[in-house]
Amino acid sequence: MNTEFIKWFRTVSPYIHAHRGKTFVISFGGAAVEKKHQFAGLIHDIALLNSLGIRIVLIHGTRPQIEQCLQIQKLPSSYVNGLHITDETALKCAKAACGIVSIEIESLLSASLSNSPSCQSDIRTTSGNFITARPVGIRDGIDYLYSGQIRRIDSKAIKYYLDQSNIVIISPLGYSTTGETFNLLMEEVATEVAIALNANKWIHLIENSGLLNQKGQLIQQLTVTQAQNYTKQLASISYAIKACQQGVQRVHFLSQQIEASLLLELFTRDGIGTLISVDPFEQLRQAKISDLGGLLELIKPLETTGVLVRRSREKLEIEIEHFIVQERDGMIIGCAALYPYIEEKMAELACLIVHQEYRSQERGSHLLHYLENQARQLHIDCIFILTTQTAHWFIERGFVKSSPNLLPKSKQNLYNYQRNAKVFLKKL
Repeated sequence: MNTEFIKWFRTVSPYIHAHRGKTFVISFGGAAVEKKHQFAGLIHDIALLNSLGIRIVLIHGTRPQIEQCLQIQKLPSSYVNGLHITDETALKCAKAACGIVSIEIESLLSASLSNSPSCQSDIRTTSGNFITARPVGIRDGIDYLYSGQIRRIDSKAIKYYLDQSNIVIISPLGYSTTGETFNLLMEEVATEVAIALNANKWIHLIENSGLLNQKGQLIQQLTVTQAQNYTKQLASISYAIKACQQGVQRVHFLSQQIEASLLLELFTRDGIGTLISVDPFEQLRQAKISDLGGLLELIKPLETTGVLVRRSREKLEIEIEHFIVQERDGMIIGCAALYPYIEEKMAELACLIVHQEYRSQERGSHLLHYLENQARQLHIDCIFILTTQTAHWFIERGFVKSSPNLLPKSKQNLYNYQRNAKVFLKKL
């Protein structure tokens, strides 16, 4: 029996259920199309998402294709403040580039070889004049000619085709009521389409390795407020902020350099990109009755090994108000409890647990600090723990070995001498 495959399939199944029927806007620059093998893999992954019941809108860029077209004609590309000045020749190049890229996407989605994710599937694509645009006009004395801005998204038409299980492909072109065509920014198109559709996710594939902190490490999650500090590192961040502020639940930035980045982001707990959302992806909060299942799952392995005293579901339900949980994308990955003894100005710290996959990232210390602050607010002077196997972890964080005789009287009466747990105190 292939147990690894079974384990993997069971792990991803919650995400399959969670994503089915949701609307995802997926965008990528024209440079992605140039990398033939890598781009084919991306489109095949998108075909797989479609087969899982995800409603997909694809939005592509065309900048390198337009520049190549102009270079062939030995004409320069003109940009001011990151915005292309689109004259008649550049507009013709933009139209040609959109046609080439759209056809490439459609041809890959039509592949039905036996080794293709599209095998035995009937994927239909739709494109059209979904965007009404107007000219950027003249700014600071510069006429941007056929560069445009979005006036309206025909979301009703897009939703109609999504309801038919079509993949909707949108090029960065807009059309005016007078019959003119305008060249648009791909990021603006993706943002406005995601907002108009009230999309569950906007997933933007970028050319570099991702959004990095000062140490060169990938930033996994940012709230909208935190993201304000990174607009200089990646211009697209400002569009992500706007999307989240106007109803898009989550924006993902993924490196297109990583093979199958789309699948790794959507079907693993931690993903491989940067997530931007209004609410934190991971948070500490007060436990609720609805968390009982997650808490029991977290606690049970440590009860089995004797690290923790057994707690029944009923006891846990009664004591739920004493617990805090660390939640990551809907999963309880940590918990701890604080039992105050107000008269003695003491409190017991109990049941501090972090899921084994997340124990190397200081989450236990964050739980401890959170409850220490709660204790201070209750005017507690000292917290204590009883432990049989984790003494050193607490010693490293300022706890000092003590005696059961120094515990609050009511706790002394419950002390199990057969278990022989060690007592440690920490002054606040």
